Amino acid sequence: MIRKCLFPAAGYGTRFLPATKAMPKEMLPIVNKPLIEYAVEEARDAGLQHMAIVTGRGKRALEDHFDISYELEHQIRGTAKEEFLAGTRELIDTCTFSYTRQVEMKGLGHAILSGRPLIGEEPFAVVLADDLCLNLAGDGVLTQMIQLYKKHRCSIVAIQEVPHDQTHKYGVIAGEQIADGLYRVNNMVEKPAPQDAPSNLAIIGRYILTPDIFDLIADTEPGKGGEIQITDALMKQARNGGVLAYKFEGLRFDCGGAEGYIEATNFCYENLYKGR
Repeated sequence: MIRKCLFPAAGYGTRFLPATKAMPKEMLPIVNKPLIEYAVEEARDAGLQHMAIVTGRGKRALEDHFDISYELEHQIRGTAKEEFLAGTRELIDTCTFSYTRQVEMKGLGHAILSGRPLIGEEPFAVVLADDLCLNLAGDGVLTQMIQLYKKHRCSIVAIQEVPHDQTHKYGVIAGEQIADGLYRVNNMVEKPAPQDAPSNLAIIGRYILTPDIFDLIADTEPGKGGEIQITDALMKQARNGGVLAYKFEGLRFDCGGAEGYIEATNFCYENLYKGR
């Protein structure tokens, strides 16, 4: 089944400048835990143990975070502060991390294609760490999607309804509803103007992809913004009925911008940290 999760993490994080000038946006903390750690925990909780991270220049902090810091750990050994690193150490001990660089920023599709040597020819998950997804009442979003994959064995994108005037920020799908919250995709448009959007069902940063997506991306010409868009490659799969869209259970916070980041911080503090 699915063993690996790919984390595209090479982007510049321009919506969060100047904070991201020298720090990866994936290392921005939600209370006291960086976004990338929430993302890896979600993948681990879904049963995935191989974490493949696509990085870029100035992203060494991602590799250092999932490594042992001997000097720091020596300093806090035997103190109450040792507990703060327990979750991170568990991920280091139970997961395998591999890295490659996206040398040029050519879009999400290109970032996923850059991860091909780490994934190989097998189905895999993709998580965008700056889309923080939480479901306190049940399974995480990636767990929900993997359960669907076991039944349908095709590519799956996570979707949520957005205001019509916000469609220009997302890939947007249209399709036939085949079950509660589940659609067979027949149209997919990258960042359409509101008047051109096929619906208000927007793709967010969770995907299950079958390995043929790599060849489809490789044959995809640059699209919106001059970038290689994953939505264009997925549309090729969708023409053969090979893509589902899933309206997931849970909350999603867009932590690539200040408003969503603050909302996520307040929510996590109130629901996960307060009173500890």
